[in-house]
Amino acid sequence: MTFTPQQLRDADRRARELSSPDRQLQAALHQAEGYRNFLASLTGLLTAVFVLKGQEDLSKLGHTPRCLVIGLLVTGFLALVAASWLGVLAVHGRPGEEIMLEAGRLLAYEKERTRVIWRLVEWARWRSSASSPSPPQ
Repeated sequence: MTFTPQQLRDADRRARELSSPDRQLQAALHQAEGYRNFLASLTGLLTAVFVLKGQEDLSKLGHTPRCLVIGLLVTGFLALVAASWLGVLAVHGRPGEEIMLEAGRLLAYEKERTRVIWRLVEWARWRSSASSPSPPQ
């Protein structure tokens, strides 16, 4: 990859800003808030599924339809959990992920991270959608 001198200067400036201790602390706090929000939404989802679902009685169904309904519910729940996790991963990245602070490497990282975020968001979208069983390739 080749970058213009202006892009390299801008990346150097951003690298200096990112390496300051206060920016590192802000990034860590922001990531912690994202995981806290994820856990809160997952707790709400679990509450809705297991506590507030109502008085449905599947025992009146035959064995095969009952197993099918339970399997669909479990599959849907797991797909929503996976979609939530992919969304969190797209927004906040992996804990402790190291960002290279040299200008060219920082620019390459930014480009690759953008591609990864789009891919994870697309996977999360397909996982949370009932219209498709698998994400695009």
